[in-house]
Amino acid sequence: MKITLVAACALVDADGRVLVAQRPEGKALAGLWEFPGGKVEPGERPEATLIRELDEELGITVKEACLAPLTFASHGYETFHLLMPLWICRRWEGTIQRKEHQALQWLHPARLRDIPMPPADEPLIPALIDLLGP
Repeated sequence: MKITLVAACALVDADGRVLVAQRPEGKALAGLWEFPGGKVEPGERPEATLIRELDEELGITVKEACLAPLTFASHGYETFHLLMPLWICRRWEGTIQRKEHQALQWLHPARLRDIPMPPADEPLIPALIDLLGP
């Protein structure tokens, strides 16, 4: 089975809320809420993936020093296995804008359980609650 590496980021605001983005129509798992990020390209480091994806998806600039690894998810889908490390980021430059997603919302970590997320994202929630509180 093919293993797909996807880097994800929990952007955290001053109130301890985490940004989630709604997957757009026409993509797999459309309408579900996820952490921003994307597939790691061949030869690309996951941190570089996040810097690129956060710029493309949200229009913000993130420096590698502001990315802190937190945890990871390992999930088997029907046609591939997803390995997804999650980084935390509390500092970025620019104003977050919706460029590729249907919607964006800021939620306290415990509220992440109240929204539909892809199966691979759900196991990341307890680590965020442990770090940030409910």
